[in-house]
Amino acid sequence: MTDIYQDSTDPQVERQFTLSILTEDKPGLLNTVTIVFTRRKLNIEMINVSASEVAGVSRYTIVLTTTKDQVEKVIKQIRKHVDVLGAFVYEEDEIHYQEIALYKVPTEIFIGGVEVEQIIRANNARILVIEKDYIVIEKTGHKHETTALFDTLQKYGVLEFVRSGRVSISKSKRKTEHFLEELEKSTTHSLSNNNGIN
Repeated sequence: MTDIYQDSTDPQVERQFTLSILTEDKPGLLNTVTIVFTRRKLNIEMINVSASEVAGVSRYTIVLTTTKDQVEKVIKQIRKHVDVLGAFVYEEDEIHYQEIALYKVPTEIFIGGVEVEQIIRANNARILVIEKDYIVIEKTGHKHETTALFDTLQKYGVLEFVRSGRVSISKSKRKTEHFLEELEKSTTHSLSNNNGIN
């Protein structure tokens, strides 16, 4: 029997990683970034692209399960692209993160009882929209939490379900703006993850 609690420091053991990639805000970069994973036959489990706190800079948050050796090779390759300002890899204990899920359920399940309302409160979810035929419930949390609520609501009939990609913030105290200033001064146009970027 395989021990599920394998040594997390082993570079050959597959586990989940979160990549944070800072890029210039230019069209076509999403394809450029994702093709790196495609060529290495790595499956992106979640991806989120958003504005960062620095004007003109976008942040890609990518989640995948692979080995430490493989993810480090991917990061090095991504960093070589001229429009990538920084690319960093984090393990679960190095970030704060959340996902958002929406559940569309029939309005009729709320008629004549409070059971569903109790489920919503117990899961720290909230009612986002109430329409004649359906209600949209919103839940923010980790994947196992949003999945648990989905499983509970299944018996009442889930009309639609969607979950966002991960949004994350590192536990580092360093500001992105300071990192970019240092990058601009760097002769190699590259700074390592050990520099504590957020």
